[in-house]
Amino acid sequence: MNKVILMGRLTRDPEVRYSQGERQMAIARYTLAVDRRGRQSGNNESTADFIQCVAFDRAAEFAEKYLRQGTKMLVTGRIQTGSYTNRDGQKVYTTDVIVEDQEFAESKASSENSGNAGGWRAPSSSASRPAPAEAVAPGFINIPDGVDDEGLPFN
Repeated sequence: MNKVILMGRLTRDPEVRYSQGERQMAIARYTLAVDRRGRQSGNNESTADFIQCVAFDRAAEFAEKYLRQGTKMLVTGRIQTGSYTNRDGQKVYTTDVIVEDQEFAESKASSENSGNAGGWRAPSSSASRPAPAEAVAPGFINIPDGVDDEGLPFN
């Protein structure tokens, strides 16, 4: 069985390319910095492994749209090895995680509160969202005139 589960932060924004041919497919590459469990270097700092991940098709489109440097992700996939000959004629061996599933490992709010932007932009003052209506009673707000019942999420 070839199954990998990783949790870490993106070291930079994903690099996305599209394949050529009859049906174009998105291919996203990104690196996860994954802390080594229970190990620390001599100067009391955590050490990390930097693991190359490759996502295809819809997973790659998701990565392009939502993933940013610093985002904490949970990735499952499989290890795939390969090799190629570089320009100098030397054989280079590669190890990648082929992404089967990827999900956020922390909420936007958690990311913002921890002081790590993680690619999320904190909303600017009240300009980005309207102030809530004046509270009528604890847990209730006034519904402005002119809002029909069909626009509300309940009947």
